[in-house]
Amino acid sequence: MRPARPIRPLRFATVALTAAALTLPLLSGVATAEPSAQRKDPHSHAKQDRLRAAAPKGFYVGTAAAGGGHHLEQDYPDPFTYDKEYRKILGQQFSSVSPENQMKWDAIHPERDRYDFAAADAIVDFAAKHGQVVRGHTLLWHSQNPAWLEQGDFTKAELRAILRDHITTVVGRYAGRIQQWDVANEIFDGEGNLRTQENIWIRELGPGIVADAFRWAHRADPRAKLFLNDYGVESVNAKSDAYLALVKDLRAQRVPVHGFSAQAHLSTRYGFPGDLEQNLRRFDALGLETAITELDVRMDLPESGVPTPAQLTQQAEYYERALTACLAVEDCNSFTIWGFTDKYSWVPVFFQGEGSATVMTEDFSRKPAFYALLAALKRA
Repeated sequence: MRPARPIRPLRFATVALTAAALTLPLLSGVATAEPSAQRKDPHSHAKQDRLRAAAPKGFYVGTAAAGGGHHLEQDYPDPFTYDKEYRKILGQQFSSVSPENQMKWDAIHPERDRYDFAAADAIVDFAAKHGQVVRGHTLLWHSQNPAWLEQGDFTKAELRAILRDHITTVVGRYAGRIQQWDVANEIFDGEGNLRTQENIWIRELGPGIVADAFRWAHRADPRAKLFLNDYGVESVNAKSDAYLALVKDLRAQRVPVHGFSAQAHLSTRYGFPGDLEQNLRRFDALGLETAITELDVRMDLPESGVPTPAQLTQQAEYYERALTACLAVEDCNSFTIWGFTDKYSWVPVFFQGEGSATVMTEDFSRKPAFYALLAALKRA
């Protein structure tokens, strides 16, 4: 996810699927019959209606834990800390949690000689209490870095030492408590070129720093699975091709890279990436684990700000197809949506006029997308 701009959110979001998926009988039933059956108590979270309970053994269904970043600009307190209903659903529905912003550099390392672990500790402790795993996000990125780092006058040796200390300190603190780490995040542009200007680490230290980041993370926690993570890599394209080549190169150097993940920030403006499963299989064939890490499906909202039934159906199809693609790949064992309620969605902050991107409304009522995920998990 990219850094936020101080724009007041519209508080809505959604996404879409293909025409073929709209005709699926199971999705059709999920999108209509089940929601009406839940109207008596839209916030009921009986065990049979929980995503984590429906998931196959060893398959983790996750969400981002809202907080930090763009949330600092809003007129509500930190949702993870203060919203009891939000926390209740977070614990009941999901078996994996990703800090949305709380482990990014500007949040966890605000000054060169000071770390702030309070928000990250709270998420890791919450996950342990609720029997959840944690995805650490993220260690090497071109965005949401603190000013002291981006504007500092450091030698290459100093900069290298800063990164090594950060990775060693942060990963080491949570050793044994975090299942997967997004070690290198968004290091390629849309054409498959390394971000040699935007990314301070690659610009100043060269491409080899990516391999070093993985090595340092592995030393700090040998049990954690280490991932490359990016958006726009759902399909077979120049960007995902670049990652495929990079993985082959890193593995040839015996670099401990264990996984590749597609963020999957989708929009109903565009067709669903129909080759998602095919693309994930390319990385699976190299012996890597794969994952969907930041799925949401945004839509262009009507003037009323309320999605139409057709939009909600299309969104449900996108969610269901993304999950089905992951379930079809042997070692795609982690599926994370980037927030579960429109109340705290990042989408309206970045995409004006778009919204309703999550599986629940602002009052935590479940959309057809929620039931589509539930049905797909039960089928699996």
